[in-house]
Parts: sequence; C-alpha cells; structure tokens
Amino acid sequence: MMTGYLLARAGVDAIVLEKHKDFLRDFRGDTIHPSTMEVMAELGLLEDFLKRPHQEIPYAEGEIGDTRVRMADFTHLPVRCKYIAFMPQHEFLDFLSQKARALPHFHLMMETKATALLRDGEKIVGVEIEGTGETRAIKADLVVCAEGRHSHLRDDAGLKVKNLGAPMDVLWFKLDWHERDSNAVLGRIEGGRVLVMLYRGDYWQCAYLIAKDGFEDVQRAGLDAFRRDVAHMAKRANANEIKSWDDVSLLTVTVDRLEEWAKPGLLFIGDAAHAMSPIGGIGINLAIQDAVATANLLAEKLRAHTVSFDDLKSIQQRRHFPTWATQAFQVAVQNNVIDPVLKDEVKPRVPGIVKLMQRWPFLQRIPARLIGMGFRPEHVRTSAA
Repeated sequence: MMTGYLLARAGVDAIVLEKHKDFLRDFRGDTIHPSTMEVMAELGLLEDFLKRPHQEIPYAEGEIGDTRVRMADFTHLPVRCKYIAFMPQHEFLDFLSQKARALPHFHLMMETKATALLRDGEKIVGVEIEGTGETRAIKADLVVCAEGRHSHLRDDAGLKVKNLGAPMDVLWFKLDWHERDSNAVLGRIEGGRVLVMLYRGDYWQCAYLIAKDGFEDVQRAGLDAFRRDVAHMAKRANANEIKSWDDVSLLTVTVDRLEEWAKPGLLFIGDAAHAMSPIGGIGINLAIQDAVATANLLAEKLRAHTVSFDDLKSIQQRRHFPTWATQAFQVAVQNNVIDPVLKDEVKPRVPGIVKLMQRWPFLQRIPARLIGMGFRPEHVRTSAA
C-alpha cells in the first residue's frame, strides 16, 4: 500500500491487489515506530494519521522476575514523534488507502489476488489475477511483491531463501482491559514464560511466547493450565476471556531473507524479501523503509518506462545492510535471551547490562535508536506529480 501510494503520488500508474474484501482483520503487527511517523510527516500526512485511534508509548518497560526495568527511552530521538504508536494495522491500511484513492494514478483492486507470474522469456511482465469470479492477466513494467512471509509468488519465481532460524513461536489472543491495568508494562519475563501485552484502548492484544513447535504440548497440558499461566503472567485473577483454543492463534515465527530480491521485471520487499522476528515489532517499519527506498530509486525510471534489472538490484543493495543488521540483532536476542528463558524454569535474574541501563538512563537511548529509527532510516525523495 505504501509503495503504491508513493509511486502514484510521483505520477506512476500503480495497481495494488488485496485479496480480502476489507482490512478488518486482526494483524500481528501494530507498532508504528518513529521512523515510519517521520515518513508520514514528510508526506504531509502525520496530523491526519494521528487522528486515528492509537496509543503513544515513550518508554519500553517490562518486568524481569519481580523487577521492573526500562529498556528503551524514545523521548530523546531526533524526530517529531518521540514514541512508539500502537495502532491497529487495519486503521493504518484504511488511512493509506483513503489517501491513495485520491490520487489519479492509484488503483486498488479488492478481493483480487495474484495467482501466478507472467513471463516473456526470462522477464516477468505481469501477473495472473483471480477475483470477483474472474481470472485474467495484468501486464506491468514491474511487479512488486509484498505479500508477506508465506509468499507463493516467491516460490513461483524460484528464488532461494536463507533461513536464520527461531527458537520460539507466539500464541496470539485478547484479554479485557481493567482499570487496575493502567500501570501495566509492555512485557514480562519469568522462568519458562514470556508475555507481551499491547494496549488497544479497551482490550489487550497479547503475545505469549512458547518453544518452537511447542503448541501441541501447550494444548496437551490443557486450556485451564494455559489460562492459569496467562493469568499469572498478566497479574490478574483469571484469563477466562480465553474460552477455547479457537480464541488462540498460532504465529509461527520465521526469520529468513531472500538471497536475491529481484528478477527482471520483479521485485520483492518487506516480509516477502525478509521475514522478521516479532522482537521489537520492527517488521512493518522495515517494510515501510523498503517501500520508501523503492519509490526513491525507481519512480523516475518507471515514469519513463526504463527500469532495468540493475535498477531493481539497487534496492537490495540499498536495503541489505539494515535488513542484515536488524535480523542479526533479533537473532542475538532470540538466542541469548528468549531461548534460555523458555528452557529454564528458574526465576530469571536481571542481566548486568540491564542493571547498568537503570543506573545510567542515557544508555536506554541506544536500543531506542536501534528500534525506533533502525539502521538506515529512509526519507521521502520523490515529489508529488
């Protein structure tokens, strides 16, 4: 959606395909980071954007055992919005689509999905689409694939994937919000358990980390045992909102990236190019940065119909380092923090570096910078047509 908006704004005819009939679904990524809000400001959209329902989090705080700690302080970042915003992703998508529909070069096709790539020799020249009872072809100078980590077009293209591994999966569910939750923290870590709670205004969207491929073991222990664990971690009397396993969704965590992001006429960005761990909620924001870089580097050449394979490869060259560095950071946290916690029932101790961050709060600005802005924040370089 962001790529389509940016290209259409720059005068490039852009078609966005969305296989669902609306955006009203429960997505896994609701964190809007300062780098993304900086992009919205550069586009002149920030004021309207922040009118959408959201919560502003200037500090990332959690509990390790019984100790409350502050892990990141976003209030010193050199940006307009010195906080992370929690906004339901359907609100973000609806906002962008409304702004994009006002552009004459933007076209959104709902209930339409790409089913296969169209080829002319070695070059991709469009996609076959299916929707509203019809199957047909769309020809295009460039196909940008941003359909997520389970991209079937990635398989169709035959591109190789490097899997970095992940020691955990995530169980996703809701809990009611209570007035006594007003001083709640973002996450809690105890021996063998990790719970993250995202405030959604009138309820909590919760992520409960489990060992990789461990959902069947959780189910075998029983729903009552799971509710007791959740209630304990959420510091409430019960978790009876979880009425059955149907209220719990499994998010299989994958950390991978394509070795090559492009073929002639075809480009992969976002999770389709590099699936991210949920650590830091960075995935959506890295994808937005990909979109900005794509428009910056390709808009003028797309208008002139002169995009080459080397131009497409320049996107990966531009975005490889921030992708590699972010995934390296996530894998380090997974292997050195999450995996030991999930394997050990002993009450965790606060790591020495975290103790130092409490003693010298300026150290909290380092993770804030890495998470809130990333390793190479992009800025809008395209002009409105």
